[in-house]
Amino acid sequence: MKRASLVSVERKADRLIVTNCNSSRRNALSPEYYDGLSQALDLANQEAEIRSVILMGEGGYFCAGGDLNTLVKRREMTMSERKDNIEKLHNLVRQVKGCSKPVIAAVDGGAAGAGVSLALACDFLVVGRQAQFTLAYVKVGLTPDGGATASLSRLIPRQLVSEMCLLGQPVSAERLHQLGVVNVISDRPTLAEAHLLADRIAQGPAGAQGAIKRLVEASADYSFDTQMDLERDSMAEALGSDEAQEGINAFLERRSPNYA
Repeated sequence: MKRASLVSVERKADRLIVTNCNSSRRNALSPEYYDGLSQALDLANQEAEIRSVILMGEGGYFCAGGDLNTLVKRREMTMSERKDNIEKLHNLVRQVKGCSKPVIAAVDGGAAGAGVSLALACDFLVVGRQAQFTLAYVKVGLTPDGGATASLSRLIPRQLVSEMCLLGQPVSAERLHQLGVVNVISDRPTLAEAHLLADRIAQGPAGAQGAIKRLVEASADYSFDTQMDLERDSMAEALGSDEAQEGINAFLERRSPNYA
């Protein structure tokens, strides 16, 4: 395990577990966490043996987003400097979304602010039943960042986005699960459920999974016809792969495929 003061990165078999260790501040984001997560995602992209990445928070809470004490200092910066600091968050969110391996958010307790944005950037959300998601920027005169409005607007009705962003109203895990935003809702610590999901990912075809993730991500930005072109090209390439040969043969032979 690699650990800085505010982040740990643990490699366990075919997955990386990245833990925000800033529990005294409900795992508010820190420069150390930015660096640790960024390096973990780079490693996941580089090493074929890594099949998934799990994000979690120490002490029973996922992430409280930005540290208000830090934001107070940033008020004194120039507009350009403020934008540069926000772009650091945005680049991290882009890196999570662009990771070639599935990323799982294990959300105990809840997420707030940029912590919500980080969770929504993941491919899967495993969430504790009592968890809440809160975007309370408006209560301190601020506006959401980290892609929160973009992600939410693609996932839930506009009225609920307004409730979360204009009123700063917390939304329960149960409600988001009913809307399909949350994949798994759990009555036990979410890391155990996240491992079960990672086990399923590890049994699948890594190449096809990476291609599917790219298609899903692209679908929000392209027209129907453009997306069909992407699907055509991806399918044609996949058909020529060793994974497809194994998968098709296994199906015809009535056995489980072995993608190792």
